[in-house]
Amino acid sequence: MLNTDGELAVAAAEAGAAVVLDRYGTDLARFDKAPGDFATEADVEAEKAILEILREARPGDVVVGEEGGRSEGSSDGVGPQREWLVDPLCGTLNYAARTMLVSVNVALRGGGRTVAAASADPFAGEVFWTDGDRAWGRTGGRDEPLAPDASSNLVDLNLDPPFPNAPAFRAARLLLDDGFTGRFRPRVISSTLAVAWVAAGRRAAYITDGHLGDSVHFAAGIALCQAAGCVVTALDGSPVHSGTQGLIAAADSDTHAALLKLIA
Repeated sequence: MLNTDGELAVAAAEAGAAVVLDRYGTDLARFDKAPGDFATEADVEAEKAILEILREARPGDVVVGEEGGRSEGSSDGVGPQREWLVDPLCGTLNYAARTMLVSVNVALRGGGRTVAAASADPFAGEVFWTDGDRAWGRTGGRDEPLAPDASSNLVDLNLDPPFPNAPAFRAARLLLDDGFTGRFRPRVISSTLAVAWVAAGRRAAYITDGHLGDSVHFAAGIALCQAAGCVVTALDGSPVHSGTQGLIAAADSDTHAALLKLIA
């Protein structure tokens, strides 16, 4: 019995991750969504598996899936609205190219905040999750508290469009900045799995442009970082989802301050 929203988020993410792992390396039909953007059968099947878990446990909740869009629950409208954001396979291009850097993201919003979330790595067998207040990493059924750590100096940059703050800001320009490369070591995995890695102490920070307020891709990772005690802001240092939008998720205040100065 899935009594808590945190455990439900984990179960849903694990169900999607099982599909992603099972379909890896198989022949997959592709569905074009926009120039340079597509989904595969694995995306669609993983989202279906996630929705089945959520619908059975919380039939009254709204669910917003990257592939299937918004579906209303059976609620009569009484009480605050609860909305699940589902990203069944973040890193589809990686996955289609047989690169094992993807995540399955599930997040629940209610009362104006994310109250539960999970980000699963199908290939490592890990789930990073939060009940909205604390954050853990689960491997083999065992939970360990997530502990941010900036000592690696590894900073993941999202170089994928759109770039709403261009030309004033482009993450790629940091790669040419001596101040950035002198202190940090850039990485690009092209999956929001790297956001969860900041919470887990495997990245010093993560940077992306974009309007992320309703993003199925980023909701889980942002919630994980906030619950783990990271410094999470928009690109200009204002509260996340405000100001210039975009995201700086840093393991500590010193790393955040250095990145904010470089971005400015």
